[in-house]
Amino acid sequence: MLYRAFATVGGLTMISRLLGFARDILIAAALGSGVVADAFFVAFRFPNLFRRLFGEGAFNAAFVPLFARRLEGEGEGEARRFAEEALSVLAATLIVFSLIMIVTMPWMMLILAPGFIADPAKYDLAVLLSQIAFPYLLCMSLVALLSGVMNSLNRFWAAAAAPILLNVILIAAISLAIWLGFGQRFGAGIILSVGVAVAGIAQLAMLWIAVRRAGLKLKLRWPRYTPGVKRLVELGIPGVVAGGITQINIVVGTVIASLQAGAVSYLYYADRLYQLPLGIVGVAIGVVLLPDLARKLRAGDQKSAMDSQNRSLEFALLLTLPAAVALTVAAEPIVRVLFERGAFSAIDTDSTAQALAAFALGLPAFVMIKVFQPAFFAREDTATPMRFAAINMVINVVGSLTLFYVFQSLGRPPHVGIALATSIAGWVNALMLWGALVRSGDFLSDRRLVRNLPLIAMSSAAMGAAIWFAVPPLAPYMASATALPVQAGALAVLVALGGIVFFAIIFATGVFSVRQLARLRG
Repeated sequence: MLYRAFATVGGLTMISRLLGFARDILIAAALGSGVVADAFFVAFRFPNLFRRLFGEGAFNAAFVPLFARRLEGEGEGEARRFAEEALSVLAATLIVFSLIMIVTMPWMMLILAPGFIADPAKYDLAVLLSQIAFPYLLCMSLVALLSGVMNSLNRFWAAAAAPILLNVILIAAISLAIWLGFGQRFGAGIILSVGVAVAGIAQLAMLWIAVRRAGLKLKLRWPRYTPGVKRLVELGIPGVVAGGITQINIVVGTVIASLQAGAVSYLYYADRLYQLPLGIVGVAIGVVLLPDLARKLRAGDQKSAMDSQNRSLEFALLLTLPAAVALTVAAEPIVRVLFERGAFSAIDTDSTAQALAAFALGLPAFVMIKVFQPAFFAREDTATPMRFAAINMVINVVGSLTLFYVFQSLGRPPHVGIALATSIAGWVNALMLWGALVRSGDFLSDRRLVRNLPLIAMSSAAMGAAIWFAVPPLAPYMASATALPVQAGALAVLVALGGIVFFAIIFATGVFSVRQLARLRG
């Protein structure tokens, strides 16, 4: 059941992320890393932060345990009433917040991108695009609540499929901008920002219909601060901070990166690449594991809860360790094949690839956070992860600022220091969460996990070596002057080689079996 749910959420997330790649390839070709690109990515970053905070599990940290408790203990009527109360208060709060933010955006941009002040045209464009895109925040926050309802009912597909709409609409938007001949002109940024707002409305409509079809016809009530809503706020604020710390750190990095021309775009493109495995694996685990643990802990089944945590960590590292190695070893050819065309130059490739390699070093930690945090959230403890998140944020801010100027003084791309600081902070957070769970007795590694983790690490290293030796002979076929089908084919060969080496060792050593593969498909 757990593996099937992982496969459902992960599979739909993979479709979304692949469409996201198509979107970003088009954006890179049309905008490159110029003024319009930097302005749009800052405008998109803020509402997109809330999509990832709310839509990818952090909001569920507070809502799902409370909703599930009412659903199982008090019946569907009480659960529906609680959901309606939460929906009404959330909607009212976010409408007011959104209006304030839209009006004050010219001053908020001083915080979001202080480096843009030196270029008034870029600054004004970033303000305008942020105002246009901001309604996306309201829509996605409500989508998060509706997703929590669906996840509590063990219906994961609608919430996992909703982001596909965003990428389809943005692909249509950038295609329209290219067709109109806007290229690197301001009109392309405006069309994309309108697309972001439209995508938010479309996703909200999709989830609203899905909840009604699931039998819960929610109604908007007059907002009231009931005891249930109060408890949701008490758990929700630290839960969102803790669950979304990786995304918050990326926003902090964006603020610092605005001091370097083009750096915002480099970090954005690199972020999109390492978010593929993080989204497929980390989001799937974060979404599925929380309600699973909450149900088992309420039933007093500690043994099954511990097994779920061990299998989730094993599954996470089985997929993310090799992904981290591959993205580090083959960062440059991956970026070149996917992005280097049109306005995206060879210099952009080198700068983005270095940031990608630095981000990839932290990928296993980012996914481990998704595994460990639900153990706290399922026990309605959002305060402990929030404390760790606060420490994490301090490390990231200090590290980003320090490494930005250290790399600059050494003649290295400063933005790579930001990516490296984000990875270091991620490892600190993951280790603090793991240590707290071990000390409290809420996580104990079983024999299977202890046996398999070294084998997974060994298999990943062997795969990395195979890719390392395969890159030079394949490099001419992945050069920017080569036809795109040839580039794509060479990259596919590189990926296939790494996959064959890794999974051959995994199956040979018994880490993964055909029976487990059948469970993923079933």
